[in-house]
Amino acid sequence: MGCSYFMVGELVLVVLLIGDFTSSVSSDPYFDANYGITWGNNHVVNHKHQAVELYLDQSSGAGFASKQDYGSGFISMQIKVPNKDSGGVVTAFYLTSVDDGNRDELDFEFLGNREGKPYTLQTNVFAHGQGGREHRIKLWFDPTADFHTYKILWNQHHIVFFVDNIPIRYFKNNIFLGVGYPSKPMRIVVSLWDGSGWATDGGKTKIDWNHAPFRAYFKGFKIEGCPIDKNSWTIEPCNSDKYWWNKQKYWELDPTEQKAYGIVKRHYVTYDYCTDKVNHPVTPPECYQQ
Repeated sequence: MGCSYFMVGELVLVVLLIGDFTSSVSSDPYFDANYGITWGNNHVVNHKHQAVELYLDQSSGAGFASKQDYGSGFISMQIKVPNKDSGGVVTAFYLTSVDDGNRDELDFEFLGNREGKPYTLQTNVFAHGQGGREHRIKLWFDPTADFHTYKILWNQHHIVFFVDNIPIRYFKNNIFLGVGYPSKPMRIVVSLWDGSGWATDGGKTKIDWNHAPFRAYFKGFKIEGCPIDKNSWTIEPCNSDKYWWNKQKYWELDPTEQKAYGIVKRHYVTYDYCTDKVNHPVTPPECYQQ
């Protein structure tokens, strides 16, 4: 227990050192300014346009998405996940391109669990239709108790997944090694759905509908991203350093972020595709760069 408290204390200290990445102090826009409901309209509660609640029962889940596609950015969402016996429930926050069998995608997936057991946070990177890059961590806090901020930095140099400004996943652009890298316009998607087939214990734990409805909450609807015209299929203009997340400061993790990332890798990672010799008998080349 003492070791666990020490590790959490280290991370809290690092968060204070890292600070915040936001580029301005402007207030959050209303939900409707940047997002719209995509399915499950009758399973959505809009709290004065400043927070949105999705709920899941046996009839449906729900989801919403950004009104525009983006070609780079520092995309964030504040999330509080369902707090009941949530085995089989998936809360997702991700970026995805048009699903044409060759999609790009960057995923945060919160995998529910039985009462008293911890959530798993899974991330994944799809490039040109190829996924299989799952990475799972246990969190150092209870994600059901309050809102926490989840961010994805995406520029032409790397992709970084953050939890409360702590980097938990780093994926470098290694196209020179023949490794695919997301290069298509992507929209931001949020959903709450039934993942009984795989999400908890490999699908052994199903949703207990006696605990429904399962409720997830979202806020923080400002989008720090480079918008793409709907008729465009290139993200090249979004690599410009006129966007703050493309400046050299954001090409690599700084020393404080590297320290935090090291703590996460040593103490909180529960699965890494790079070390899965069953599914990846030959270590993927990008794994040597992470």
